[in-house]
Amino acid sequence: MPRRNWPRSACWGSDAAPRGVRMIARRAVLGGLASLAPAAAYGFSLDVGPITFPRGETTQGGWAQGQAPKGWQVALDGAALPTDLFGRFLIAFDRDAGPVAKLTAFAPGGTQPHGVQAVLGLDIAPRAWRIEQINAPFRPPAIPEGEYARIRAEEVARIDAARRTDSPSEGWRQQFIWPVKGRISGLFGSQRVYRGTPGAYHTGSDVAMPAGTPYLAPADGVVVLAADKPFTLEGNLLMIDHGMGLVSAFLHSSELLVREGERVSQTQPIGKVGMTGRATGPHLHWGMRWREARLDPMLFAGPMA
Repeated sequence: MPRRNWPRSACWGSDAAPRGVRMIARRAVLGGLASLAPAAAYGFSLDVGPITFPRGETTQGGWAQGQAPKGWQVALDGAALPTDLFGRFLIAFDRDAGPVAKLTAFAPGGTQPHGVQAVLGLDIAPRAWRIEQINAPFRPPAIPEGEYARIRAEEVARIDAARRTDSPSEGWRQQFIWPVKGRISGLFGSQRVYRGTPGAYHTGSDVAMPAGTPYLAPADGVVVLAADKPFTLEGNLLMIDHGMGLVSAFLHSSELLVREGERVSQTQPIGKVGMTGRATGPHLHWGMRWREARLDPMLFAGPMA
């Protein structure tokens, strides 16, 4: 999917606003009633919103980096968002996100329902998803069903705990790079069918490369999970927290080159391509997640050159 080119000065309500971020509601509220006066009093106009988006794409599986006035509070669909010292924040949208998301910005000291706020609706562009036939069993056939359920529950608990780690990293602000470049063998979001059994959609981008090929950190971060033995599906799993709730996962590795708790820098070798876990050939699966939203790595790193 081609990326939209966003003007760096784009903001809601301006003629420069990008197609992918169309505001569908905007108001200042005082005492629960829409009013023009509070907006002027607090230094922003109803014609030009207080939040700008210099980077990103509001589409299913997409993301946007926002900029709020320093000291403002920001929430997406009612959930508070952290901001850095300069008012920057991150929002992202699940593969199955609905058509509209609501972002609310509060001036310093503003609280619902009586504080001054800007309420803005964002259009989330839909995408079409492929169906892929995979010549692999739905689950490892060598493991009895009851044993598999027990092992898998432990693995999922460890993955969930890693995702909840809040690491002090600024990697989320960087321009991401591809961990390895090669043939794209699996697209994010595709519905997968395993030898006739429908499975979940594909949660990342697959890059086919020979086993043992080193792959690199796509951005700065902190290692929050480095498997000490292969997981049933993911194989040798590596997870890196880029900050602000944004986490990368790298699956099927033949070898991991970093340890849990280690800080990594963009372009640092962190693992080697393999086919551990559920895989039909050597490749790197790169998945990304922001909070509970599963994201398309291609929208972070761009088309592979």
